[in-house]
Amino acid sequence: MAEQEENNGADERNGRKVFEGVVVSDKMSKTRTVAVFRLVRHHFYEKVSKKRSKFSVHDESNASHEGDLVEIMSTRPLSKTKRWRLVRVIKAAPRVAEVKS
Repeated sequence: MAEQEENNGADERNGRKVFEGVVVSDKMSKTRTVAVFRLVRHHFYEKVSKKRSKFSVHDESNASHEGDLVEIMSTRPLSKTKRWRLVRVIKAAPRVAEVKS
């Protein structure tokens, strides 16, 4: 029983989609815009091209910032555009200290 409680629920949610992407906007409170890139091969010419999809992601603790590599998981609709939630921050982007004059 203790092993099931320690798990964050990823095994129980076997029908959920999980993607890795980059945070492109953190200007909203508890919401991030994440870009997910994928490679697609043309069915006839077989040229490989890069496609981008942008998702609105729920970030309850405002843990991620612009430039971070994050893992997201599909969830129930939280608002008109949010159908994804932040699972974890894989790699944080280097922060630049703001200079106030």
